Amino acid sequence: MRLLLIHSDYIEYEAKKKTKMAEECSVLSDKETEALTVFCAVESIDEEDLEGVILQGIEEIKKTAGQVDVKKVMLYPYAHLSSDLSSPKTAITVLNALKTGLESEGFAVKRAPFGWYKSFKLSCKGHPLSELSRTIIPGETTVVKPTKKEVTHDWFVMTPDGKRHDYKEYLDDTPFGCLVKKELGVAVPVGGDPAHVDLMRSKELVDYEPASDVGCLRWMPKGKLVRDLLADYVLRIVLEYGGTPVETPVMYDLGDSAICEHAAKFGERQYRFKSNNRDMMLRFAACFGMFSIMRDMHISPNHLPMKMYELSTYSFRHEQKGEVIGLKRLRCFTMPDMHSLCLDMPQALKCFEEQLAIGWQTGKDFETKLVAAFRCTKAFYDEHEAWVRKIVKESDCPMLIEILSERVHYWEAKIDLAAIDGQLRPIENPTVQIDVESSTRFNIKYHKEDGTPVHPPILHCSPTGSIERVMCAILENISTQEVPALPCWLSPSQVRVVPVAERHQPFAEEVCNAINAAQIRCDLDDREESVGKKVREAGMDWVPYVIVVGDDEMASKKLTVTIRKKSQPNKPHKEQMTTDALVAAVKKDTEGKPFRPLYTPRKLSLKARYI
Repeated sequence: MRLLLIHSDYIEYEAKKKTKMAEECSVLSDKETEALTVFCAVESIDEEDLEGVILQGIEEIKKTAGQVDVKKVMLYPYAHLSSDLSSPKTAITVLNALKTGLESEGFAVKRAPFGWYKSFKLSCKGHPLSELSRTIIPGETTVVKPTKKEVTHDWFVMTPDGKRHDYKEYLDDTPFGCLVKKELGVAVPVGGDPAHVDLMRSKELVDYEPASDVGCLRWMPKGKLVRDLLADYVLRIVLEYGGTPVETPVMYDLGDSAICEHAAKFGERQYRFKSNNRDMMLRFAACFGMFSIMRDMHISPNHLPMKMYELSTYSFRHEQKGEVIGLKRLRCFTMPDMHSLCLDMPQALKCFEEQLAIGWQTGKDFETKLVAAFRCTKAFYDEHEAWVRKIVKESDCPMLIEILSERVHYWEAKIDLAAIDGQLRPIENPTVQIDVESSTRFNIKYHKEDGTPVHPPILHCSPTGSIERVMCAILENISTQEVPALPCWLSPSQVRVVPVAERHQPFAEEVCNAINAAQIRCDLDDREESVGKKVREAGMDWVPYVIVVGDDEMASKKLTVTIRKKSQPNKPHKEQMTTDALVAAVKKDTEGKPFRPLYTPRKLSLKARYI
């Protein structure tokens, strides 16, 4: 079930025309003031556990109403929130049950009729909690019961000097301010597609796949190369950190109670399906497979911390169809996923610091600025406040801090790092989480010397976030540059050789072959086009180093090289250098980063067009 909750000055509607599924209703127009307006879409998956969905829905509405201090609710059926709707009968049942349940809790509830074309007017209040969206996930076996204890959220900003600040001081258009706005629910005007959508297609990196489900992509050779290099990068840092790679299945049996319970804790929609008479799901991360391996292992305290890693190709989330866009939000994506089984909480905190440092480093290596939000329970913060101040100080940047009065997830503390796109919205990238539930749920344990079993904390870490979102962040960052360029190590073609005339081509091929032999991706523009057009197209391809070979270069063996990173708009930066000097310059640019050869033909005359 999808909910959009609006703290309203007023909401008024009028039912205009019946649809085929319209319910009979005597009240065809109504109005409410100073209320919580709840736009609601009941989905097909909700039919698996209507009671649980209804109870969760009541709790979410109660919680939000309590936060904004209202006792009046307007329930408004709104099919546009989902493309996967339940039957009309089910939707009406849920709406009636929500109304009854909220009334029993002391709320004055009105409900707009289902299945009618309606006009409405709405005035939304302008505070951080006035616009909230929620996704209700049905459980398979467990009904989520209401709790009398409301979970409260305390927000503030902590700076590296350890001081606390009111988050309202940071509601600006800086990258960090954009993160604060998003997390606090401050509305940001958005129009059109993010900048990376055009770039991913125009640069022939990746495109939508119409023959698949929405949010599944086709990768062209250049995009596949960038994606593989990013995967190589993560594998390298994980291996250097002591991670042990594994590979696990993409689908799991919800009849396994541990898997079912863990899936119910995850706050996003999931792909669930029947296989014969078994209820199955596609994984949303690599947790299930790794936890299953850990459950079957003999674990010694001497082995800890044990870091297990998988590049989960693929992971799946059944995102709202209208929300799926480009590389930012997908239904099928590639997630570098590491889980660290720790001896105890002190070791978990130490590993958290190490993995957070890795996350910050990835932003530097991808040339994207990252900002941070840290979340934990009040009990955790009270016990580890000095440690929280330490990680903020070591990160050397302000952090948005969210303190939850009670633990509602499997994690007790987590940090999310994000880049900011051209629409001033966060792109979630690295994350680290301290999981205090899963080892018990999956019966993952080691034994003390006296034989006492211990279910230890587990860290969840994606050192980069999904590969697709990393590419999204990189392209969004590039879209703001005066001279756009990928980091040299990620450029599909790192060097391009452009012969002036046909007589220069043998020497150009000799140069191209020598550069490729040095493990640098170099291609040759041997097409029958003018030099000016070839150079312009090299710029459009963001090639970091472009060599023009003419009579002077053949005679002197000195290359005329345009260096993109040093160029300005309409002012290309050119240097004379030998082939060896060029190789040394590229090697310096790519030092410590993975390498793969060209995925496209070395000669551009043989290169196909994909888009």
